[in-house]
Amino acid sequence: MILLSPSSDGPAASAAPDYKSKIVNHKSQMGFTFPKTRRLVSNRQFKAVLDHGRRASNSLLTLYVAENDRGCPRLGISVGKASGNAVVRNRLKRLLREAFRQSQDLLPPSFDYLLMISPSLSRRLRRPDDKAALRSLVMGRIQQSFLALVRTLFERAPQDDGKMQP
Repeated sequence: MILLSPSSDGPAASAAPDYKSKIVNHKSQMGFTFPKTRRLVSNRQFKAVLDHGRRASNSLLTLYVAENDRGCPRLGISVGKASGNAVVRNRLKRLLREAFRQSQDLLPPSFDYLLMISPSLSRRLRRPDDKAALRSLVMGRIQQSFLALVRTLFERAPQDDGKMQP
């Protein structure tokens, strides 16, 4: 998003505002970004993480982690149709992306992270009488769950072959 504000200095300010001199790029003011280079985008990338990664789950999320050669953490998100309609699935994906984006500095680099909604949460979200399940999913809870899974995977990582060490 680009914000424009008129320039108030100089004699030309009264005739016509000079918007070009005051262009502010709103995205550059954000602390963390989420560019395409930090995402898993192809089916092949997703399969590589599923085939070669380690898995951990809790009541909210399932996390797969695999090493990459990019030097930075990358995220893939998979939310199946069993989790609800498009509105629900998109909300879940936004929450997962934001949890990753805000946690990038806490994650070990050079790993791909694939986040999925746990089957038990999908079942709860499908129930028509349980609308509170979706409302209870706040960003802090998702982020806490994600970081707990990352800690679990790296604490029990094999130490003898040099793989999966943060």
